[in-house]
Amino acid sequence: MRILVAPSGFKESLDATEVSAAIAEGAVRAVPDAVIDTAPMVDGGEGTAASLARSTGGRLVHTTVEGPVGTPVESHFAVLGGPGPRTAVVEMAAAAGLRLVPRHLRDLGRTSTYGVGTLIAAALDEGCERIIVGCGDSGTNDGGAGMLQALGVGLLDRDGAPIGRGGGELARLDRIDASGLDPRVRHTSVVLACNPFNLLTGPKGVARVFGPQKGATPEQVRCLDAALEHWGDLLSAHAGTDVRTAPGSGASGGLGAGAAAVLGARLVPRFEVLTGSLDLDRRIAEADLVITAEGAIDDQTPKGKVPAEVARRAKLQNTPVVALAGTVGRGADLNHAAGIDAILGILAAPLDLAGAIEQAVPLTADAAERVLRMILVGASLGSPGSGAPWLASPDSHRTPGAALGG
Repeated sequence: MRILVAPSGFKESLDATEVSAAIAEGAVRAVPDAVIDTAPMVDGGEGTAASLARSTGGRLVHTTVEGPVGTPVESHFAVLGGPGPRTAVVEMAAAAGLRLVPRHLRDLGRTSTYGVGTLIAAALDEGCERIIVGCGDSGTNDGGAGMLQALGVGLLDRDGAPIGRGGGELARLDRIDASGLDPRVRHTSVVLACNPFNLLTGPKGVARVFGPQKGATPEQVRCLDAALEHWGDLLSAHAGTDVRTAPGSGASGGLGAGAAAVLGARLVPRFEVLTGSLDLDRRIAEADLVITAEGAIDDQTPKGKVPAEVARRAKLQNTPVVALAGTVGRGADLNHAAGIDAILGILAAPLDLAGAIEQAVPLTADAAERVLRMILVGASLGSPGSGAPWLASPDSHRTPGAALGG
């Protein structure tokens, strides 16, 4: 049996590599002779830089930056190996991720992307000609303002004084002065690998959709949304084009809008940018089964999240897909239309969040074992008296789809 394990990470818990290892561990308990191919799916969030450094023969560069709450944090970016222009991958979560915001300090009006700008400057110091900014797992909602401030852009109030850090300060902003922008940026290709479904403003604006997930109260959401509307107006005037509802403008708390309008960054769907070195379609074609995963699978998953994107590709090759999830939320059934044949939560019994995070590895491994054992039973029922012949026949590797209803 050939299994492709292609998960995302579990936010604030395990990165994609760790999730892959846990699923593989559980799978071989059920099918000891299975051939396991692990393809951790980087989505721009935690683990992206390290994964791409490994896959390209590059390296990580470690540095200290100002974190999302204003205190120093240890951070990093990748310098990729291989041919082509010298390329850096800046993982915004490594400088402004939700994991770096202590729970008692989760105020989206104050957290900042300043450290992301510092990482971009450090990548320029390394002589990089192309910078990919991975968007995901953010703990901010400042529209990329902090990033721009770190790169020399003046964000000024009516008196000409600089505004402070955080999305709440955007309401006081009167003028964008880009004359001090690090001149090297203008000669560098900047690409944001983002979810194109994330918009800066409008009914599906980033503050409204993701603010509550990051701890914002309804009143804070209202204030942040208004501040981003104002920020979007100023950015659009600066860029000469409307960035407020551009695909990807809301990525990482609006980082996409700030980068596009002031840095001239291209906003590109993250799968197009980040999975090129994975040869994913070939690996799906060689698999009998794909197992993907994410921390939460719900009605947001079909909107550019890893499990749905993996499933869409798998369906093109009629390969069955199972998704594991820390939480199976509202609207999870919508993912069946995206190509996920079955969804299984990793919790076998009630457990609080802290306990689930602490036990994430064994919980994920156990869930993978359970799902494989169920598939074995289904395959056996599909071929009465013959056990599971498709496991032994490399030419019949599409049969498990019948057991999964796909």
